[in-house]
Amino acid sequence: MTASVLAFLAGLLIGSFLNVCIYRMPRDLSIVRPRSFCPSCEHMISWYDNIPVLSYLVLRGRCRFCRYRIPTRYPVVELATGLAFWFCVKMLGPTLPAVKWCLFSALLIALTATDLDERILPNELTLGGAALGLILAFFVPVHAETISVFLAPSLASVIEATFGAAAASGSIWFVGWAYKKVRHREGMGFGDVKMIAMIGAFLGAPNALLAVTAGSLFGAIAGIAYIVIARKDASTYELPFGSFLGISALAVMLFGEVLGQGVR
Repeated sequence: MTASVLAFLAGLLIGSFLNVCIYRMPRDLSIVRPRSFCPSCEHMISWYDNIPVLSYLVLRGRCRFCRYRIPTRYPVVELATGLAFWFCVKMLGPTLPAVKWCLFSALLIALTATDLDERILPNELTLGGAALGLILAFFVPVHAETISVFLAPSLASVIEATFGAAAASGSIWFVGWAYKKVRHREGMGFGDVKMIAMIGAFLGAPNALLAVTAGSLFGAIAGIAYIVIARKDASTYELPFGSFLGISALAVMLFGEVLGQGVR
């Protein structure tokens, strides 16, 4: 098997684990114990019913025991993670940069699904992801476009990642603060700010701000369309901004960082 095929299979397995995190983290449940179970009848799921994507198709999207309908989010997350891993390794080979972007894509996919399902962005993924991004910046350079060229590359990369996390999250925090002052209600949760810090730690300031801008436009258009079509009250509807941000950051990563590095 080629490295990219192995990466795809690994991504499917990681995606299956992400589904556990997406369901359990917002509910403060352990992601280790117990093993996978049906949320409806709480029956433990056998290994042959827990094969990524395939088991969902074989079971026709229902629990074997209680016929509870399994959300389509499960195969979508698994397949999306598998494809992201495949693309990273296909373009960059079995390298440390590919590992970095695979991990980043897994974090983004998990946060996108969690915010869409529960309107929650767990600290384990946002703050933990930000710390991981800063550590990886020492080994895989973040483009140091805003700091001195006289610094050692590894140090410049870590500083750039730190600056990216601070600048991107700080700018969006200020927008939320200003909105609250003007409208006297929350316009953005602090989880979004922490997620943007994580994105900045991986992408650096310029690409992080690009992801924030694209996510804001994407969210505004999609949110308005949904409110009109579903006839929701615009004053009370809570937009899952983290989901749109995650999709935009994933696009910036895949088509900016991964594809850009792969064709050099």
